Amino acid sequence: MPLSIDPIYLDYHSTTPVDAEVLDAMLPYFNRYYGNAASRSHSFGWQASEAVEMARQQIAKTIGGRSEEIFFTSGATEGLNTIIKGLAESLQSKGKHIITVATEHQAVLDPLAYLSAKGFEITTLPVMRNGLIDPDQFKEAIRDDTIMACIMWANNETGVIQDMNSLGNICQQKGIAFISDATQAVGKIIVNPSEAGVDFVVFSAHKFYGPKGAGAVWMGENKKKFKPIALLHGGGHEKGMRAGTLNVPGIVGMGKALDIRNKRMNEEAKHMSLLRDEFENKVLQEVEFAELNGSVEHRLPTVSNLLIPYVDSQAVMTKFRSKLAISSGAACSSSDPKPSHVLLAMGLTSSQAKGSFRVSVGIPTTSDEILKASDLLISAVREYRAESPVWQMVNQGIDVSGLV
Repeated sequence: MPLSIDPIYLDYHSTTPVDAEVLDAMLPYFNRYYGNAASRSHSFGWQASEAVEMARQQIAKTIGGRSEEIFFTSGATEGLNTIIKGLAESLQSKGKHIITVATEHQAVLDPLAYLSAKGFEITTLPVMRNGLIDPDQFKEAIRDDTIMACIMWANNETGVIQDMNSLGNICQQKGIAFISDATQAVGKIIVNPSEAGVDFVVFSAHKFYGPKGAGAVWMGENKKKFKPIALLHGGGHEKGMRAGTLNVPGIVGMGKALDIRNKRMNEEAKHMSLLRDEFENKVLQEVEFAELNGSVEHRLPTVSNLLIPYVDSQAVMTKFRSKLAISSGAACSSSDPKPSHVLLAMGLTSSQAKGSFRVSVGIPTTSDEILKASDLLISAVREYRAESPVWQMVNQGIDVSGLV
């Protein structure tokens, strides 16, 4: 049933609307240029193939790569599964040790859990309270039998950006494959994996105003040294890396979306960071004990992760769910009542993690929306606290540390 009002959307780290220019670029490939890009014997196939190659060039340009280094997937989850499992299979004769980080997305952690059950050893590194990895600790974790490291470029919940140059330099020195889930980074900040020493970068179109169901993997110059085994077989598409008929409209849309972001990145980042800061400042000033989760200096311009003690985020959000869309963590785990594994890894208690909110702004966000959204959140928090016995004890100066 449609909502009776037009709610404010501040969950852009979950997904973004398709840019109007992107949609216009895609539409002809649904019903006019509808050929199969693998059909080499007629003009319909040639048109589709040319469109795919154009998108490949647009994507590669955005991340400082070459078009032949890109292959297409249905999204980052497929891409990460392909690279992680494919490398594990191809490199297992050299070793079965893999390094990752506790704050990774489940699209990394779940494939690694699968490999663990198959006999691989996974070292999961902690992060500091600000969400950053200690490069020295990472270096110390690398062993003679380490074959790869999987480290997210920018975190989906907190926006924390890792020092990819330092980490990539370590991987190159040690001769191990470096995989990065750059799903939240690509299109928002400059991502140049070649300069950072990253071997594989994975991302999805729907995070930067492209369509859902389209993703890509960049494989760098070390693809001959670190050659993953394909996950999908059945036709040899994408130079054998990903079998299946290409999603031409989705790929066209992905290329167009990144081309637009590449041209407007600086102005868009400035616009969104100002709105993010406006939201943060108001909440931090008006909500007692509120604070930010994660590094303030090293983060994306698009997201705030706010800890508001003595509340339950899910309960608070029920008070404005039809008016405002924000989240308490990753979209793919929002139905899970457990506290965010990202925030727990950063040292928050279970109660603190359950009292945290992810607010992510986007290009369409306006200052008026920020004002209304912050008022809604502040009002809901105050209403929740007014009904909370624990908050009454806090106001009375009673120590509630054993209760929360």
